[in-house]
Amino acid sequence: MPELTFKNLSKSFGSHVVIDAFNATIEDGEFLVLLGPSGCGKSTLLRMIAGLSEITSGELLFDGDRANDWHPRQRGVAFVFQSYALYPHMTVRANIAFPLVMDAFKKWYHLPIVNAVARRRLMKSPDIAARTENIARQLELDSLLDRRPASLSGGQRQRVALARALVRNPSLYLLDEPLSNLDAKLRTQMRSEISALHHKVGKTFVYVTHDQVEAMTMATRIIVMNKGEVQQIDTPEGIYNNPANTFVARFVGAPPMNLVPVTRKGRRLATSNAQAWNHDGELPDGERLIFGVRPEKLQFLAWGQGRMPAQVAVVERLGAETVIGCRLVSDEHGGTTNLVENDLVFVRISGNPRTKINEQCSLDYHAEDVVWFDAHTQTRIPVRAAAPALV
Repeated sequence: MPELTFKNLSKSFGSHVVIDAFNATIEDGEFLVLLGPSGCGKSTLLRMIAGLSEITSGELLFDGDRANDWHPRQRGVAFVFQSYALYPHMTVRANIAFPLVMDAFKKWYHLPIVNAVARRRLMKSPDIAARTENIARQLELDSLLDRRPASLSGGQRQRVALARALVRNPSLYLLDEPLSNLDAKLRTQMRSEISALHHKVGKTFVYVTHDQVEAMTMATRIIVMNKGEVQQIDTPEGIYNNPANTFVARFVGAPPMNLVPVTRKGRRLATSNAQAWNHDGELPDGERLIFGVRPEKLQFLAWGQGRMPAQVAVVERLGAETVIGCRLVSDEHGGTTNLVENDLVFVRISGNPRTKINEQCSLDYHAEDVVWFDAHTQTRIPVRAAAPALV
């Protein structure tokens, strides 16, 4: 099982740079997720690992050995495509066994008459038959082995594609958005199955997705990408709680982290024309900052009970919890409120409160839950929150 190292890896199509100076290391046995919006270079990077796309510059190392020019067969990888890529004229059994059959193929087996006979003979060989049935049993496909892909559901086809990749016992698994074509319920089921599979086989998985839920629930580490550049490499917990910049803060989380441009006035903060409020933690140096806090860390309070006066703009009732979108206001003394021109500030609370649109409210937070960003560079500023006062 190889350790993968990327040294200033770049990929260009003509003058268009898709991946620029990518540096990272994928440890042996980890489940690494490449997360980012469409077009950020995730799938291109996966294809370069597999040897399906040429590397423009930089180095790709397998256990310290330069692999830029290795043939795909030399890399010992299994690739699960987004589109399943099953052979429609073959049974499930033949689709799963196909990589083993091709590994045993001789040059003369490609002759028209010999081809079909050779494939049937290889399919019946004890080793290939046993490995095919064993992996089908693991993925609960043993009752479908004689059916063709057209008669299978989307989830069953996805399991066939996984079985075809697993049957070769590769050292590295590459999965390119394999769940994007499934409905929500099936995606949840398949996430669990793939995670269980990773724990069972103990091999390295590199998984591409734009779905943050898949990344957060499956990964041991995540690489967040945007426009071909690495934004952050960290554990799911680290990326969620301590995003490296405002892009990561907005991209990870549903709703995403609230980001409010503020002006520092001593130990007070103000947004646009809003009333300033006191902040009980250590403030970073600088006048223009971005105040970041996750929706579940905000407190939704009655008017006048919190530091940030607001007005309810959106209420999303989700059963076990409710997401409330608020606009900060400039008048903290009641009466007519002037809405501040900024994005909605979201609060996620448990239960189903009796909250109405245009209701006046206030928001509050704990200093240790705030993440600060530089307004110019958009990068996180490490700040130590002040200890809470004793009462």
